[in-house]
Amino acid sequence: MRDPSPTHEETTEPYRWRWLILAVMIVAEIMDLLDASIVNVAGPDLERSLGAGSVGLQWVIGGYALTLGAGLVLGGRLGDRYGRRRMFLIGLAAFTAASLLCAVAPNIESLIAFRLLQGTAGAMLLPQGLGLLRENFSGPELTKVFAIFGPVLGLGGIIGPVLGGFLIEGDFFGLGWRSVFLINLPIGIAALIVAAKFVPKKAGDRTVRVDMTGAALIVASCALLVLPLNQGQENGWPLWTWLSMAASAIGFTLFALQQRRTAAAGREPLVTPGLLRKPAFTVGLGGIALFFGGLIGTQLVLTLFLQIGQHFTAGEAGLGNLPLAVGTAIGGAISGAFLADRIGRKVLQIGPLVQLAGAAVLWFELDGLDAASFSIWDIVPGTTVAGIGAGMVIAALFSFILAAVDDNEIGSASGVLSAVQAVGGSIGVAVFGSVFFAQAKTGGFHRALIVQACLLMAFFAITFLLPKKGRPEDEQHGITPDTAADDSGTKQHLTV
Repeated sequence: MRDPSPTHEETTEPYRWRWLILAVMIVAEIMDLLDASIVNVAGPDLERSLGAGSVGLQWVIGGYALTLGAGLVLGGRLGDRYGRRRMFLIGLAAFTAASLLCAVAPNIESLIAFRLLQGTAGAMLLPQGLGLLRENFSGPELTKVFAIFGPVLGLGGIIGPVLGGFLIEGDFFGLGWRSVFLINLPIGIAALIVAAKFVPKKAGDRTVRVDMTGAALIVASCALLVLPLNQGQENGWPLWTWLSMAASAIGFTLFALQQRRTAAAGREPLVTPGLLRKPAFTVGLGGIALFFGGLIGTQLVLTLFLQIGQHFTAGEAGLGNLPLAVGTAIGGAISGAFLADRIGRKVLQIGPLVQLAGAAVLWFELDGLDAASFSIWDIVPGTTVAGIGAGMVIAALFSFILAAVDDNEIGSASGVLSAVQAVGGSIGVAVFGSVFFAQAKTGGFHRALIVQACLLMAFFAITFLLPKKGRPEDEQHGITPDTAADDSGTKQHLTV
């Protein structure tokens, strides 16, 4: 038997252990998906254990998505320069270590700091997956690989709140909420051992320059935006919150200008400047932020409503998310298998309308709610319909935005879209958390539905500016031979 971890030789024979690489990539992605949603049901437990208030809870949930999104594009560039295997192993080890730190956090401030660190590690880890798969698979096999990814990752998103609820309610060994982080340790260590042994070595390209100035600008701009959104409600929206959001807008503008100047000077920017000159792509970024901000925000509010408003246990609240998740899976299947190819971008317009219909049904279900006899079945119709509409959009949105870019820009464009999706989710947690806690229980849920309706109507208007046809699935991953996309981008980061 040959050494399973050699430097990958350029031969026509496929790498023997390539399917183990796929397994490790899937494990890493599922760890990320679990950590993005598994903490949603931990609110009351964190309050009892660490004294976490509403703002602290928002930071624990949204802080992870913030640093993940802000660092994704940088993580891809580091993989280009130093080698994807090396950055994958570093990111996986750091992610696992950060999970342990989260589990032993003595107070809410430490937990927030460790969650920010965990998101940063995820940003180094996740972008390497697509490049590693493209290095070790080709042709029809690569198409099959990405066909496997979708359902598996969809399942990971569904089981996050359910698993979190099971672990917290089970209170195994008296660990409570800490077990939702400790579960990453055996998974992460096993994945690290397999990756170190079986992922082939391939040197990075040391001629690739990493734009640290651009990275610093994007991180600072994201922080200046999310900080006041999280703190503003509790502090009464003082002047500094508005100044911070204004500074964030200036920061994003400076980032765009700096990227153009970096490219004009012959250096490599984080983002291909041509992308920012494409109106459909730029508008699409706004659409992604609006849509995923509303989706992640309402998913959080649903969990808070069940636990804080209706006093559900963590396990019951986790199961309460299933109708939304199942509806999302159904909508995604309908959109991907039937509608997107046949009706084009109209699927992006039907989806939010279906979501609005679900929100309307949910509104009337809440109006008729009897707190004494409430059960999750009282809101299943509304949440399921809303989930179907969300799934229709999720399955198709990236393909229509990527249709606006050139073939050689797909890698950079995909990375930017995934980053905006994560940051949009963090903003959604901040906004919807503030709305809910300003008037908790049913009133907070009603207000959250109004905010979501406004975001969906804005997203609906934006869809008319997107291309009429989406980019085929294989081209989104750079599978076609005429596509010269770089490997620094990430694939669509689905969240349900």
